[in-house]
Amino acid sequence: MPASPLPLLPAVTAAAPLDRSRHLLGFASEVLPDEVEALAVSRFPGAHWDVAPEGIDLISAPGRWARPGEPGVLRLTASTVLVGPYAPQFTDGFGTGLPDRTAYVFDVTCARERGEPPYPGGGDRDGLGRAFPVGLPTGEEGVVVDWLVAAARRLAGAVRVDLGGAVSPDVTLVPDPDANVDLTLFTDVWLEPEAAQTLLRQVEPAAQLATTGVEWEGPPKIAYDPAALGIGELSEEQVRALQHAADEVDMATLQQPMTLEGYAVVVDLGPDGVVAVEVGAEPIVPLALEGLPWTAGGALAYHVRWEAPDLEASQREEPPLAHVLSRTRALGVVGEIAAALQHAVGGEVADEDGFLVGVADLEQDAE
Repeated sequence: MPASPLPLLPAVTAAAPLDRSRHLLGFASEVLPDEVEALAVSRFPGAHWDVAPEGIDLISAPGRWARPGEPGVLRLTASTVLVGPYAPQFTDGFGTGLPDRTAYVFDVTCARERGEPPYPGGGDRDGLGRAFPVGLPTGEEGVVVDWLVAAARRLAGAVRVDLGGAVSPDVTLVPDPDANVDLTLFTDVWLEPEAAQTLLRQVEPAAQLATTGVEWEGPPKIAYDPAALGIGELSEEQVRALQHAADEVDMATLQQPMTLEGYAVVVDLGPDGVVAVEVGAEPIVPLALEGLPWTAGGALAYHVRWEAPDLEASQREEPPLAHVLSRTRALGVVGEIAAALQHAVGGEVADEDGFLVGVADLEQDAE
């Protein structure tokens, strides 16, 4: 059957309900709707296609399209849906304002819920303060907009927010795919600190171990006042017996191994900041990992985090070149470390948005 063209977006009308927001999520032709669905189910329990898109070929050249296809309906929640894919043009002839590379869009509707305006002087890495100067999305709309930005960042897409909204102008957000540096490996395998240091030194020779644990400091110091207890002075024999009992408790406690709750391995990148691997129990796992046998009670987490040399620059929507260069170096180190850990202990790696990251992507970041 010949491939079909994408239908045009329904035009913006003045009669749109004021309690509903309309956003657009756009992607290049290389991104398939199934990839968008995968990100949806990674964040929204029960997300699914109410209506699957049919008769639409996103890859073929326009000359091969024969008739309009049927857009699908991807439901995130009971009141939020993505309808598409549509062509990046409205039926009234207007464009979407999305980047030229945009091949198709999803029309997103959800309840309009707005809170306080952005905090003046705060960071705005994703541009949400610019997009919602009167009041930031809150409630379900806040969750939806956060996911739209995260999905666009993961799949190199773009978001046009609050289409036709009455409280802010239409703004296009093009999240930087490299803005998320940190990765977390979730597993059920514990690496001893020295083993982790040895492993990571094969990747980064500068890796240094730092441990934290519960160190026993002896029994609490309690002032003894016989008069306050309503008893007389203890005899020397009674005092010696109490001291002997206390010594036995001290010795038994000291002979127990120190409880190690977690540790960190740190890599100093000099002017490019620091990468720290923080290891410990994590009671909350990404939605995509819930329900697995080894995550029933949480998991062990190896958080691979980059501490930027300039925190303020890291929170800018358009950071300076010096930060971008440092971030590029850190991305390679973080990817290498996460890949080495996964090869050693298995498990699954997630990015800062809770989306799973494949081994091939980790190795690509490390190159």
